[in-house]
Amino acid sequence: MREFQVDGRTISAYLAVPEQDSGPGVLILHAWWGLTEPFQQVCDRLAEAGFVALAPDLYHGKTTTSVEEAHALSEALDQDVERWRGDIAGAMQVLRQHSATHQADSSSKLALVGFSLGGAYALDMSVTLAEEIAAVVTFYDSYPGLDYRSAKAAYLCHFAEDDPFRPVESAAEMEQELQAAGRPVAVFTYPGTKHWFFEENRPEYNAQATQLSWERTIEFLHQRLD
Repeated sequence: MREFQVDGRTISAYLAVPEQDSGPGVLILHAWWGLTEPFQQVCDRLAEAGFVALAPDLYHGKTTTSVEEAHALSEALDQDVERWRGDIAGAMQVLRQHSATHQADSSSKLALVGFSLGGAYALDMSVTLAEEIAAVVTFYDSYPGLDYRSAKAAYLCHFAEDDPFRPVESAAEMEQELQAAGRPVAVFTYPGTKHWFFEENRPEYNAQATQLSWERTIEFLHQRLD
């Protein structure tokens, strides 16, 4: 973990850089557990694939393995929209400073990869900071009701088949909204999976779905950022 100063704001984040020290920038937004090891590992794996990956700590040092505590932490953060939007925007500035896009073209866009809570925030930011985001990958979560007509990103969405946290209807509604807005969108639902299927430290972890969704994610990011 490192701390970065951006416009008077301290951004605590995990940074992973590829061997060549530069590459397209990808911001990872953690699930409601906080910035735990699985999301740091996502950064490492993205760096191995040639990306500069940064995961901001949206909970400012707090993590949990308890669903009840995670629910409380996420609810509190949800209510402080200015804070999490500001932290994500600041983290995007940090990412630009470390990625090849900053060296070549300060206006080049970044990608967001979000898990559950982080997926909803990624979708929000793709509208809030539309001009800066070229690609969005979400795991488990959807966010219907946003005005996606202002978005400039392409979307890749991974859903669990059996997910009490995210009804099928919600995902379908968001997909229709993205299509109506003219945004490129690919949606995959993984058979036999539950929420958190990508996270190896969870009992819901599904190795086959994780591998397939990861391959699709890397291919998508290369297509959109290279």
